[in-house]
Amino acid sequence: MANYRCTVCGYVYYPEIGDPFSGIKPGMPFEKIPDDWVCPVCGAKKDEFVKEA
Repeated sequence: MANYRCTVCGYVYYPEIGDPFSGIKPGMPFEKIPDDWVCPVCGAKKDEFVKEA
């Protein structure tokens, strides 16, 4: 599973951690997160994230 970085604030979504504050459980691939999820730091939309190499 790949990590994804917010292009607005630099927050990195790590699938092995998830986003417990938004109810995203550990092990959730970024692609399966609901489309209405937003960056927990700055509120950027999911489409403003890029896959890290």
